Amino acid sequence: MNKVILADSQAIFRAGTAKVLAMDEDLRIIAQCTDLDRMLHAITTFPGSIVVFAASLRPDMTRLRSVLDTAGSRGIVIAENNEAASTYLQQGFRGVVFRNVTGQALVECVRRVAAGDTWAPPQMLIPDSPEEDLVGTRVRDRLTPKEMRIVALIVQGCKNREIALRLKTTEQVIKNYLRSIYDKTGVSDRLELALFTIHHRVLAQAAAEVGNKLDAEAEVQAQALQTNAPPLLA
Repeated sequence: MNKVILADSQAIFRAGTAKVLAMDEDLRIIAQCTDLDRMLHAITTFPGSIVVFAASLRPDMTRLRSVLDTAGSRGIVIAENNEAASTYLQQGFRGVVFRNVTGQALVECVRRVAAGDTWAPPQMLIPDSPEEDLVGTRVRDRLTPKEMRIVALIVQGCKNREIALRLKTTEQVIKNYLRSIYDKTGVSDRLELALFTIHHRVLAQAAAEVGNKLDAEAEVQAQALQTNAPPLLA
């Protein structure tokens, strides 16, 4: 039985990864970490593990390699879709996968690294160009602006109530939109929708751009409320 530690701040992706790996009888997920400190603690607590971690956590790679070596563990990097896998392999990590990795490839990567081998994605450097992602392009073009905003918030891990508040509507309206989005993407729930979006680079980029705009709007609104707030009594 191979012990696996998952570390990723993206709740949806972490849940999807756990779901995929849990289906393999030889893999046991012993910790799920949302940040760097929890990951480092888990590595020292559970030596001899396979640590699947997101590069977006931005660890000190040299220090992380040292911690892994001391614990007798091996690291697999979840790289963003526009990164180069070779960078992490040169730093001594045993495996690299992109966020758009398939479930089958992810399981194979963990198995190979657990066996002492090294795993690199078939693309090696950079995944397919956006122009080659025909499915992602087609779905992106079919989604309305409102639907794309909902997809962006789903990828961020927001629940229906939070999405309704952010978009100034009701939960029932969000549920109605989600049914339409599921039909257009061919998925059955929000987890599948998030993974589908991440897997298709064109769609993931569109969702990220919309998500950044929504975050900027929320920040402006928060600053406006703070500016207009009544002064505190002395």
